Amino acid sequence: MGSMSRNKGAAFERQIAKELFLLTGIAFKRNLDQYQSTGLDDLRADDPAWPFAMELKRVAEGVTCRTGWKAQAQIAAVAAGKMPAVVFRFDRQETRVAVPWVALAKAYGPPVGPDEWVEMTLEGLAFLAREIMADGRNV
Repeated sequence: MGSMSRNKGAAFERQIAKELFLLTGIAFKRNLDQYQSTGLDDLRADDPAWPFAMELKRVAEGVTCRTGWKAQAQIAAVAAGKMPAVVFRFDRQETRVAVPWVALAKAYGPPVGPDEWVEMTLEGLAFLAREIMADGRNV
């Protein structure tokens, strides 16, 4: 990975940490261990009840969350004992978040299917996380 790409990713991580703090009141910090080890999430919440291990991607082009990103998020989620989430943005588009349907089931009822994912806004992720944390139905 080139330095420009790494800088773009780090800036995106800082931006999302700030936005999530404004949405939730929970502080997030970059997980710098991700550069030394594979299979780790990109942001860490200071609240251990935060239910998601987050993989962040900032790339030039695309339409939807990529399968490989979901796989990375699932590996990080297993390591962290949390549910996976992919926060991504393509150039000239809004930030999107992909989570498995099971995350919605934690908040609202039985899962639709273990391999199905849904996309939402960052605000949607914050709302979903608050719902899960409020009911103590974490992972």
